[in-house]
Amino acid sequence: IPDCSATPTTSRCGPTTFVAQGADAAFDAATYEIWGPLAVGARMVVIDKDTMLDPVALTGALTRHGITTLVLTTAVLNQVVAAQPDAFRTLRHLLFGGEAVNPDRVAQALAAGPPQRLIHCYGPTEATSFATWHLVEGVAEHGTVPIGRPVVNTSVHVLDERLNPVPAGVVGELFIGGPGVARGYLARPALTAERFLPDIFATAPGERLYRTG
Repeated sequence: IPDCSATPTTSRCGPTTFVAQGADAAFDAATYEIWGPLAVGARMVVIDKDTMLDPVALTGALTRHGITTLVLTTAVLNQVVAAQPDAFRTLRHLLFGGEAVNPDRVAQALAAGPPQRLIHCYGPTEATSFATWHLVEGVAEHGTVPIGRPVVNTSVHVLDERLNPVPAGVVGELFIGGPGVARGYLARPALTAERFLPDIFATAPGERLYRTG
């Protein structure tokens, strides 16, 4: 799993790191929650689904088990912050992503007692698990939360319809490259050919770019 030891938190992980494992095994976030800690000698703590979806119960579990690293979808983050704004105050790292961010909820979490590092992650399933990250230290009024820069061993490119890089501020399509990119879709060769292209920026042969759409 190429990116598990190269995510924004694993360089700071070790035996005193407790990573919550709450995602279903079919969800790509579980790849990070399971293999991420095992790859760097950290610990994994399994938290059941009902607890993960109950803000009060989750807050208690984080404290009781000494959780230091937690991954949430943006929707669950919003739900928890609405009910328990200071739920994440004991964490070292909180990673969230999966859909457009509600800046008001993020600002609320930062004001109420944030984790040591609040990290907004972006990465489609085809780029298992995270492709970019942004350390959130504040939210400007009427602002947005960026998806940030690529994680280690990953590249991102904003390209036009001819696969040329576009200048800053110009609309383009996001492409992701690196060893975390999947090989394609099972038994769907036409869709694979449409979405997974040769990486024209790579130095090694056989590398692919994923067209995010």
